[in-house]
Amino acid sequence: MLPSPPRLKLALWSFSLVSLVPFLDNMLHIRAAQSSLIHSHDHPIEALIHESRLKFEGLIKSQSANYSAACDEYVRRYGVPPPPGFEAWFEYAKRHHSPIIDDFDTLYSGISPFWRQTGEEFLQVMSRAYHAPNSELWLCEFSGSLAHTSCRHPYRARDRSIQFLFNTALGDLRGALPDIKFLVNHLDEPRVMIPPDPRGSSVDIGQFNITDFSRQSVMNMPTKPCSSQVPENRHLGQQPSALPLVADRPPALDLCRHPEYGAMHGLLMSPTTFRLIEGLVPVLSTGALSTMGDILYPSPAYIEPEFQYTEAHDVEWAHKRNTISWAGSTTGGFVTNDDQWPHFHRQRFVALAQNLHHRHHPQYPYYYLHKTPTGAVHLHPSSFLNTRLFDVAFTTLLQCTRPYCAQQRSFFRLKPRTDKHHALRARLVFDTDGNGISGRFHRLLASKSAPLKQTLLREWHDDRLVPWVHFIPVSQAMHELPEMVSYLMLTGKGRGIAKDIADQGRVWFGKALRDVVRAVYLYRLMLEMARLQDPERGALVE
Repeated sequence: MLPSPPRLKLALWSFSLVSLVPFLDNMLHIRAAQSSLIHSHDHPIEALIHESRLKFEGLIKSQSANYSAACDEYVRRYGVPPPPGFEAWFEYAKRHHSPIIDDFDTLYSGISPFWRQTGEEFLQVMSRAYHAPNSELWLCEFSGSLAHTSCRHPYRARDRSIQFLFNTALGDLRGALPDIKFLVNHLDEPRVMIPPDPRGSSVDIGQFNITDFSRQSVMNMPTKPCSSQVPENRHLGQQPSALPLVADRPPALDLCRHPEYGAMHGLLMSPTTFRLIEGLVPVLSTGALSTMGDILYPSPAYIEPEFQYTEAHDVEWAHKRNTISWAGSTTGGFVTNDDQWPHFHRQRFVALAQNLHHRHHPQYPYYYLHKTPTGAVHLHPSSFLNTRLFDVAFTTLLQCTRPYCAQQRSFFRLKPRTDKHHALRARLVFDTDGNGISGRFHRLLASKSAPLKQTLLREWHDDRLVPWVHFIPVSQAMHELPEMVSYLMLTGKGRGIAKDIADQGRVWFGKALRDVVRAVYLYRLMLEMARLQDPERGALVE
């Protein structure tokens, strides 16, 4: 027998209200988790942006306007005269409107240790390293008369676009450079640990060792140069009182300041490949840890079709979603036991974005800024994460044996692979390391979305990209991420800030990361490599 109409109506209303309870509860949690600073003008992100814009303005204004000033600045920074051909390089940079003339410190952190060697020593160690067993190095030769680069490997045929990069960048420089040899790392991971002062020790300046540390913890290797004194750990602890935003990138990348990184990043916990070269060996790599001595050059990935930005596939800011987007695979480390993968950097990010830690550990806290009645600002722990703001998932499980792949498949919510432009439908786009640097970063900078960047690796472009102006830096711990995303996506002020960063990053990409400006960097790198291998050159420094 059917209930009477009044009872049926009441039953339907009751059912509707019951179905609304989870939705209302969700909305209440969202409101409770939101920062109490969202309508104020004193969010700490704003202060960082103000300081960073001043830094960027200073960077632009300080660049040398003429050759004489550029020479003086070179000597002031590096303590040696510029290499032969520097004037022609300066004219080339000016002719192509390079906005950066002086700030190449990232390059010189890799170049300057080799000033201790003579030209003969430099050439000898290159040859010995290339011929060493399992060196995984390409030996490339640039012909000055042809402006053409050719590379060879002891047994590999595909060079991962190394020749294509150099030939594209330097192909119009016939006669500008001499013949030059250089070694290029084949692997994603960085390679070189340089002794602090080879000449001041009993170690032969040309001596080196290559050791395979693949698929094991390597934190003790890149931290060898660190002081034995354990630095203060500003890791977020009990009752934190400040949002741990990344204010300055070098300290945030510094392994010596952050021993906790050894249990937070796949590269340090269990790298897929890690063939460490210990010694004064000149190797070009696309990225390096803070303590490592690889010479940094632009990744060939940045010019490969897979990583190119296409404006036709982008979306105007007004039509983008109020979300942060990322999709990818579980590269970054190789899983050899079930205690590893939950701590790898990519897995930690996806677990946070999918609220999986809280599902398994209900007391797992997220932190949001709140202002007390007295005006003091504190981080307030909350059990709630607004997952509607996160469009994040793994699409492919890699670098794990069958049982550990199965563990991750049951833990994460996987999605089918999407096209590479899917992320650009979101206003915030996340980027993080894989096994090495991420080839996506330049495409995201060129887009109309605001990039959030998490990395442990230095790259060639670090001197010219200013965090909080061109992109939003994210710490390894990511404790700031829930508050940051909520502020940037749920408030008018925050959305305005995010759009400004998206716009400024896009404009600056078109000036400072253009193909020809990348050529300016490689041209200067080749000048330095030419001087280093001049057989008539003595040591530049003692």
